[in-house]
Amino acid sequence: MEQCCAFPGARHPRVVAPPAGRLIGAAPGPLDTARRTPVKAVSSNNVARILVVGGGYVGMYTALHLQRKLKQQLREGSIEVIVVDPDPYMTYQPFLPEAAAGSISPRHVVVPLRRVLPQCTVVVGEVTDINHDERRATIATLAAEETGDGAIEVVYDELVLAPGSVSRTLPVPGLADFGIGFKTVEEAIGLRNHVLGQLDIASSTRDPAVRDAALTFVFVGGGYAGVEALAELEDMARYAVRYYHNIKPEDMKWILVEATGRILPEVGPDMGRYAVRELRGRNIDVRLETRLDSCEKRVAQLSDGSRFPTRTLVWTAGVKPHPILAASDLPLTDHGRLKCNATLRVDGVEHAWSAGDAAAVPDLTAEPPAKPDEPRPVCAPNAQHALRQSKVLAENVAATVCGGTVQDYRHKYVGSVASLGLHKGVAHVYGRKLRGYPAWLMHRAYHLGRVPTFNRKARILAEWTLAGLFKREIVSLGSLENPRAEFELAAGTGRHNEAS
Repeated sequence: MEQCCAFPGARHPRVVAPPAGRLIGAAPGPLDTARRTPVKAVSSNNVARILVVGGGYVGMYTALHLQRKLKQQLREGSIEVIVVDPDPYMTYQPFLPEAAAGSISPRHVVVPLRRVLPQCTVVVGEVTDINHDERRATIATLAAEETGDGAIEVVYDELVLAPGSVSRTLPVPGLADFGIGFKTVEEAIGLRNHVLGQLDIASSTRDPAVRDAALTFVFVGGGYAGVEALAELEDMARYAVRYYHNIKPEDMKWILVEATGRILPEVGPDMGRYAVRELRGRNIDVRLETRLDSCEKRVAQLSDGSRFPTRTLVWTAGVKPHPILAASDLPLTDHGRLKCNATLRVDGVEHAWSAGDAAAVPDLTAEPPAKPDEPRPVCAPNAQHALRQSKVLAENVAATVCGGTVQDYRHKYVGSVASLGLHKGVAHVYGRKLRGYPAWLMHRAYHLGRVPTFNRKARILAEWTLAGLFKREIVSLGSLENPRAEFELAAGTGRHNEAS
């Protein structure tokens, strides 16, 4: 017996052939003996299904290119593209520091997937298991959590694995309890509210220990995320304290901890040294070749013996591949990334593709290894490669589905740009080194050109223009993190608003 089963809102209903021994349909089926949860299968009938795992740089741009390249087939229903991501939007991460500083509205650094991918089926959920031998992926959706129906199994023809990366943490005592990440828009806005909240605490206390801890901000990691976040937030806080009668800029302590001997390695050693001088010139304590040993009891203990009581510890010390890669049956490198060839196909595996942070793609523009048995250098896991890989990936997947030839990915790294706060930056592009205002302007121009959709470009440009005409916004909306607190207090105490 066959039953019709499709994702709510899917453009074309699908005919489902239930696996042996498993009930498929609207009602929950018998427990899967392996996962101990009811599983529903969704498969295609004479339809080529492309499953894109991840809605970040690679996932969204790959689906966008597929949507344009396979427009006719998608309309006819002969091909279906499913995009699965825990969030219904893509975050343009290079703008997170500016969002945290208030230069850009948070909603403008995210791109709604359903708006830009109208010909694709967007599923908000998380892929928990991949069995590529059977071409099946298990998805835990939000509806499954609410109804208890269990996960959904999707049968696919082509798999694009682009889940991105997650923060890489170390077993530092106290880090899990007090550390703050900086990888999502929620973390960026939460950190902004937190920093402004610390200024309020410092301004309203008479306890010097509490005041000192509130005005000490420790950032661990000297890459893009750590340096740009610290620089933008320090800029914002320096501006904000002019409105506090009892706080001066020199009262704050901003500390950057980096385990290696330099920061911003992507812009080269010269620009990295300039960035250190620039930050130290703003009274930011940059500590190189230093590690965080502990942050228990809100005290940052560094490897050089320094101790800093602090209420703000931001962890940006690298990323690691998404755990779903290890849960698949696909070949991985020693660093946990998917082994891919130059066509972005998973090495030795048909109908499986990857790019971006999740993939180790050979860099064809790099110098070949000196010895034949040595592995070829791989492309750096950054946005520059991810954006370009997504286009080649989409073209190769479309060629495989429709019949055609695939091409190799080849792109010579052109350089990097980084912001060090308002009107300050460093850049190393096409061999040219820029710093200060020109580098900052190049940083904004480059990323404005890369952010998806004209809608977002126009809104961000308008915000930058208005920011040049008016003063910064320094309002903390910390209550957003617990929006029901006021109502719960009123409901629990019977308190009423006397002014109303």
